[in-house]
Amino acid sequence: MERHGTQRRRCGRRIGGALTALAAAGGLLLTGCSGTGDGSDASKAERGFPAPRQTAGDQDLRDDTSRDPDDTSRNPDDTERAPDLLSTFALDVDTASYGYTRRVLAEGRTPDPAQVRPEEFVNSFRQEYARPDGNGFTVTVDGARTGEEDWSLVRVGLATRLPERESERPPAALTFVVDVSGSMSEPGRLDLAKESLDVMTDRLRDDDSVALVTFSDEAETVLPMTRLGGHRGAVHDAVGSLEVLGSTNLGAGVETGYATAVEGLREGATNRVVLVSDALANTGDTDADTILEKIGASRREHGITLFGVGVGSDYGDELMERLADRGDGHTVYVSDAQDAREVFCEQLPRHVDLTARDAKAQVAFDPATVKEFRLVGYDNRAVADGDFRDDRVDGGEVGPGHTVTALYAVRTAPGASGHLATATVRWLDPRTRTPHERSGQLDAAALHSSVGAAAPRFQVTAAAAYFADALRASGDTRLPGAPSLARLTEDTEELADRTEDPAVEDLADAVRQADRLL
Repeated sequence: MERHGTQRRRCGRRIGGALTALAAAGGLLLTGCSGTGDGSDASKAERGFPAPRQTAGDQDLRDDTSRDPDDTSRNPDDTERAPDLLSTFALDVDTASYGYTRRVLAEGRTPDPAQVRPEEFVNSFRQEYARPDGNGFTVTVDGARTGEEDWSLVRVGLATRLPERESERPPAALTFVVDVSGSMSEPGRLDLAKESLDVMTDRLRDDDSVALVTFSDEAETVLPMTRLGGHRGAVHDAVGSLEVLGSTNLGAGVETGYATAVEGLREGATNRVVLVSDALANTGDTDADTILEKIGASRREHGITLFGVGVGSDYGDELMERLADRGDGHTVYVSDAQDAREVFCEQLPRHVDLTARDAKAQVAFDPATVKEFRLVGYDNRAVADGDFRDDRVDGGEVGPGHTVTALYAVRTAPGASGHLATATVRWLDPRTRTPHERSGQLDAAALHSSVGAAAPRFQVTAAAAYFADALRASGDTRLPGAPSLARLTEDTEELADRTEDPAVEDLADAVRQADRLL
């Protein structure tokens, strides 16, 4: 979920440069193209890419219909090379890892490298990709040379349409599952959650519905699904009654939350469970797979997605992330009133709708120009290359107003020219489950001569990736062109001045704090 630092507006009640030294040497930005083409991809398929062939049911997608669908013949050499030059992953718009890292650094602590997920750093910043008119995605592919041998950074950017006006979106049926265990007594946990829920209750529409479940040693439905029109007072009373109790039986909370959501299910509405917790489970089921197995039928049959809101200076980041990933949702981290206002007052009401289900991306690098590549992050979102067009395989759920960014380190052949990569995104319509695809391409000649010569938002993407890389990697695993933290501090400070983006200012502060600690 991208941050909108320049849109931190007040809602309801008040809740109390450039990276020039990273690189050395061309080009232009290539934006994505839609899936209705001239057959150029068919010729590329003969060289071992792009994505595996579509199925007969994908009638709206580009295909070379002159070729027998059962004909899998291919140049044997390309067949061997193609899997090594394909990268496939489920889309992810989580940002909790970056938010929690900022909190840890601000408190003078060093983050656990295992909790640093680079894709969540990269996706925490506003992008300027073109937007589609309807559901689905646009695809933007660009890149820049790093000055380290033949290595470049290649960015794949996916964007959904902007949110509709409040009056035009479908109604929402939100089941809030709130942790009231003893650990939530710390300032900035339950108190912040209660204040945030109060503000959001005033922000939602009359035809939206809210239910409230709490959990400590056990789980309890405090408020069944309730239409807000004429009943906001009942919701405020339920929120005001929340008090800190005992242990953290997160499994019981999630199970009861889904049962409450199913009982109050609304056809034609966006049905979502919103889990607010520090995710420090210590009672009952504490394994994400076990918890989700119990509510699997509700999740699959009714399309109920899970949105995780993490809080607290000690935070069960891994458990929350796994719950959200397996629950077809995503996570954010809230550390203060400003974050809470953005999440509950701005993001959640505007993004209760979905524009794409089971979205996956596949990037096919051209064996004629690319020697090797490495995807930055997405370690636990990998999908088998052959499953790209298998719609039974789980992908990511994405709503309006989102961007998804994937960054690659790519080593090109010396003097490479011509086609470099094709990026394809596949998703299902959230209501009809009809599959769709869009693609974008990049040529070697379009690579910018250096990271510093690229657009400012590309530089922000690179800076976020380099920052995550510095926090969790060392030696040969470092990204090509990686600067020191001291130099990265200077670069991000300059980017903050150029972009006038508070989110980039926060990044510069976090890099500066990390430089002092590491």
